[in-house]
Amino acid sequence: MRVLLVEDEIRLAENVAHALRDGPGFAVDHAEDGQTGLDLAENLCYDLIILDLMLPKLDGLTVLRRLRERRDSTAVLILTARSERSSIIQLLNSGADDYLSKPFDLGEVIARAKALIRRGKGMASPALRLGDLELHTGDQSVFRAGTPIVLSPMEYRILEYLMHRPRAIVSKRELLEHMYDFNWVHHSNVIEAHVSNLRRKLGEGTNPPTIENLRNRGYRLVMEHNTTFKEAEDESA
Repeated sequence: MRVLLVEDEIRLAENVAHALRDGPGFAVDHAEDGQTGLDLAENLCYDLIILDLMLPKLDGLTVLRRLRERRDSTAVLILTARSERSSIIQLLNSGADDYLSKPFDLGEVIARAKALIRRGKGMASPALRLGDLELHTGDQSVFRAGTPIVLSPMEYRILEYLMHRPRAIVSKRELLEHMYDFNWVHHSNVIEAHVSNLRRKLGEGTNPPTIENLRNRGYRLVMEHNTTFKEAEDESA
């Protein structure tokens, strides 16, 4: 998943970003002030925004309110040094989904981030299931019919994203936008290679579910092969 971190304390931002990248394997973009954070949130696609309150140029509360005024429903986790009840109520009433008071444990940041992303995609449990396929977001393990499947970090991230959106068509552009931060040079054939390896490891053609490759449209994780669409190993998918 892709996360926007808006935090002006550089050391803290580096620690949080490192934990999110190395733990759940999120792609993380970092903004050092509120205006830059707002610009990124308006122009790029994120699964979660982690937002500090005390920011230069635009404070976090103003950023949050402007996002909600523009009907941006991306989950927002607030980082705040304030602990007064009135301040927390104001944050939640302004559209915050959750908050963490400073100082906080990095493990809790990861847990809250994963929970908010699951909630935003309609998945309450850390275990995702489709047919005989199981994915556990806690330890990033994958099983098919009870047998563990070893995936590379990128293969796991693609599968998790598809399992958050079962039966939905996901374009290669969408996968690229959610798998990588803006500092990485995007190449569409990278996604194709990972999906091909993932399909092979899942044992496509044996038991459902399977990953369909829909020409000029993208990929879809389904329970069984849908004959309405012709699968194609096509670069234009």
